[in-house]
Amino acid sequence: MVRDDSTPPGPLDRWYEQAGVRTGVRRMFHEDAERGKVFFPAALVPYTAHEAVRDLPAERLRELTVRHLYQFLLSTTHLETRVVNAAAEPVANGRAGLDLPAGLRLDAFKVYCDEGYHALYSLDLADQVAAVTGIAVPGWDYGGFVERLRETGRELLPGAPQLAELLQAVVFETLITAVLNEVPADGTVAGPVRDLLRDHARDEGRHHRFFALFFKELWVRLGPADRARTARALPALIRAALTWDLGPVHASLRLAGLDEDTARQVVADTYGAGPGDRRLNEMARATLRLYATVGVFELPGAREHFAAHGLGDGSDAGHEERV
Repeated sequence: MVRDDSTPPGPLDRWYEQAGVRTGVRRMFHEDAERGKVFFPAALVPYTAHEAVRDLPAERLRELTVRHLYQFLLSTTHLETRVVNAAAEPVANGRAGLDLPAGLRLDAFKVYCDEGYHALYSLDLADQVAAVTGIAVPGWDYGGFVERLRETGRELLPGAPQLAELLQAVVFETLITAVLNEVPADGTVAGPVRDLLRDHARDEGRHHRFFALFFKELWVRLGPADRARTARALPALIRAALTWDLGPVHASLRLAGLDEDTARQVVADTYGAGPGDRRLNEMARATLRLYATVGVFELPGAREHFAAHGLGDGSDAGHEERV
């Protein structure tokens, strides 16, 4: 689609010149060049500070940080393709039940291509790290997490599974992901890891803007009843997206030599019952502000409903936390 002079610039207008899948290079490990580097900073792995973990042999601690990198990479391969692309495809193909501008549909295909590429290079990097370190890539498929998201959508928006998928993608693509910002700036981390996460962050910045525009287009097309039930669903969708799958953490701790009871205790002590309200609001700050721009919080009872879930309107969130 060619934009006329009256069409505001879009976040993906220069996709052919800027997207990683169009211009990027394959990030490759060269073992000699990366000697002395870590694969993931221990400071960003919260359970390594636990008293039951911190005194493990250095090699076991190193394995935990590598598997934490695998967690991030594998969750990318699954969630980008099974959550984000599950929403991008019907938008792109005009199957979302919405009369959307042609340019937005073309942009949805660009997102679809990007997310597939993110999945590819994340798995590729995990395999390279495994070859260099000898630490196997676990078979974590995040199926339980994906199904929990879907079940949450079915419960909150009965009879509207596609609307739930669209809203979940908006949440995922507008949340703040500290790892993408912090790791590339850490000179102690192996270069290919830093470069790949920097590549990913560039694309995700454009995706954030795309999904913000998409949500605004979606919102104006919802009738009053659908807006009301969407507003009631949004807080729980945010919580579901930010209540992470702790199965891989538990499995990694067991592989490091902790017994079952100790591994369970470390997970419980580190992550508690889920994200606290402060962390929730920090991670969802941009998402909440997006909702505010379209008037979600002006609907009767919406602000109170968000507050009941521990969420504000994005105006009082602090600085982002590590995840």
